[in-house]
Amino acid sequence: MGYSRAVYDAVNAILERRRKRAELAAQERREKIYALEPRVQEIDRQLTHTGVLAATAVLQRQKDVRSALEELRQKNQALQKERAELLESHGMHPEDLRPQYTCPKCEDRGNVDGRMCTCMKDLLHQEAQRQLNESTPLALCSFENFDLSYYPDVTDEQGYNPRQIMERQFAFCRRYAYGFTLDADSLLLTGKTGLGKTHLSLSIARVVIDRGFGVVYGTAQALLSRIDDEHFGRVEGGTMQGLLDCDLLILDDLGTEFRTQFTVAALYHIVNTRQLTQKPTIISTNLSIREMQSYYTERFSSRVIGGYTRVHFIGRDIRQQKRMQPHTENKR
Repeated sequence: MGYSRAVYDAVNAILERRRKRAELAAQERREKIYALEPRVQEIDRQLTHTGVLAATAVLQRQKDVRSALEELRQKNQALQKERAELLESHGMHPEDLRPQYTCPKCEDRGNVDGRMCTCMKDLLHQEAQRQLNESTPLALCSFENFDLSYYPDVTDEQGYNPRQIMERQFAFCRRYAYGFTLDADSLLLTGKTGLGKTHLSLSIARVVIDRGFGVVYGTAQALLSRIDDEHFGRVEGGTMQGLLDCDLLILDDLGTEFRTQFTVAALYHIVNTRQLTQKPTIISTNLSIREMQSYYTERFSSRVIGGYTRVHFIGRDIRQQKRMQPHTENKR
């Protein structure tokens, strides 16, 4: 799955800490029993030596390799039996001297025979959720608490009913999230401020992450500012590559960023590259189509307008409505 570099780095650090902690604890237990029972340490040395002798016998192709290996096997078994009895006399088991890894399958390395272990997949999912929660109100946004009652159930002179339209848009976004695949369509969420675009973007992110995909979410302002800082050496990081590689990129509030020649070019590179590699992207913006065409290059606008499925939001500013209801806690 395409998680960001920050997620992979965090998970690898977790696995390394787990592995070192398990190995250090095992080393401490060995040192403790060696102090109480020096014979156990001597047996461990002899067991290591018999292993070396067995390998040497095979490599040197001794005339009677089979009998030599059988003799070493019997000696090894006798030593292990004696070792187990000594440990038992101190209330210990041979397993106690081995590292007790959190994941025995991969020994906290994250892979088994070159394939990602299930423990690492779980950690990536958890870390992606944690990082997204740090920067966004993810926990507050879900399809379950998206309140359609804020959209007027009144048909205007042009025949538009905001409630009915937003019920369809809500249902579309929900189907998109629960049916998300790596070749899903890219979406352009448009409409005035305060109509729930961010809420539904985060609701999609929450479901898609729960289904095991890698999601990067951020405002255009925050992500492009970070890329600008990294490009000009003010900070270190791999934000751009993370945006290009993730399974789903959600770019919120397009049009609120400080636009420069560099950030506009970076934005085009992100959209164009993800389109060429067929990676889905969700962009939300308060800009009209005409404003988008005037704010950005023609190449960028044509990529988004022509290549994204548009989901238009209508209604009254929900934030303003909620200011009239001071006891309401949910936010959009």
